[in-house]
Parts: sequence; structure tokens; C-alpha cells
Amino acid sequence: MDNDEAIERTAAHVRELMQGESSGHDWWHVYRVWQTAKMIARHEQAELVVVELAALLHDIADWKFHAGDTTAGPRAARAWLMTLDVAEETTTHVCRIIQDLSFKGAGVADMMVSREGMIVQDADRLDALGAIGIARTFAYGGHMRRTMYDPEVEPQPHADFEAYKTSNGTTINHFYEKLLLLKDRMHTDTARHMARERHQFMLQFLERFFAEWEGTI
Repeated sequence: MDNDEAIERTAAHVRELMQGESSGHDWWHVYRVWQTAKMIARHEQAELVVVELAALLHDIADWKFHAGDTTAGPRAARAWLMTLDVAEETTTHVCRIIQDLSFKGAGVADMMVSREGMIVQDADRLDALGAIGIARTFAYGGHMRRTMYDPEVEPQPHADFEAYKTSNGTTINHFYEKLLLLKDRMHTDTARHMARERHQFMLQFLERFFAEWEGTI
């Protein structure tokens, strides 16, 4: 099977699996990450087939919805790619990207080692910023039955993945525990440029949120 057909079939497979998901990790999140990753890859001269397959498969078995199992995603990706007879080198690369993709706490360093992985990670993080990032954050918070905001609950700078994985903080705290940190954790110049404006929009949203919360406007 050629690369174009493998990508086309993978997109159809992921769309069928994730259509209608309500936590902000749906097909359209994957689609946006896919399109953004392709755009960045063209600027960064990366191996496009790896970028596209990893972007498409990055959320098919997210640890957040699989009892914290970080191996679920790479296993599901490998099982699918094997049905397409994708080259082992490409499959291993894609699965490694998926294994290392997720944010794991403010105090945890990124483990991504390949250019292609950095591009997919940047694209995924860009979708957590700006207007769509705000919408997805509240969708996920509602899905997980999290309190929207409690001024008596302080954000936690999670020092390790276990602390981050088991956290059940408020949705507003998630901005400080993850989202506002992402601008400075982008790998590529293209993503850094895109992240700046989205980051600023989130700061403006939070300023308005707190003003309305206190009834000052």
C-alpha cells in the first residue's frame, strides 16, 4: 500500500472511531492537528508520512480515557498500522511519537526526540490554545465533572506525571497548570509564532473571566 492510501484509510478509520466524542478529543480535534502538523512540516522539511500518520493516530487511545495507561495509544496505533502493512521503521517512529506526545506536568521535561514528533506535539499543543483551546478546556472539564472554578483551590505545579495524572483540579486552574505554559514549550519557529497570539487571547479571556466573577464589569 502506498503512503497516500495509508493516510487516506487512516483518516477514515479515525473519523469513524472518534466522530461525536464530547470531551474535546473528537475527530475535529484530530483533523485540526493533522492540518496544522502538515503545514508546519512543510516549513520544517520533515518526513510528511510520519507526521501525518502520527497526527491522525495520536488520540485514538488517550491515556486520560484508558485508566492512565500510557501504552494504550501506541498499541492501538501499531495494531492499525499493521493492518495496512506500513513499514516497520515508519510504524515504530509513529508509535514513539504517540508514546511521548502528551503533556505530563509542569515539572516534567518533554521527551520528544525526532523532528517529526516535535511537529506533531506542537500542532497538538496549538489546538489547546486560543479560542478553540478555551472551548476544549471547558468541554473536557464538563466531561470529567470538574468544578469550573473555586478561588479557594490553588493551581498545582505538578512535579511529576503521577501527580498530573491523578489531579482533579478546577477547569480554570488547568490554564495555569498547563495551557499558559505551552507557548514556551513549542519546538518549531512556526508554532512559536502561532502560539503567541493564541496565548494572548487566553490571557484576555482570563482577565475578563475574573472581572465578571468578582462582578466588577
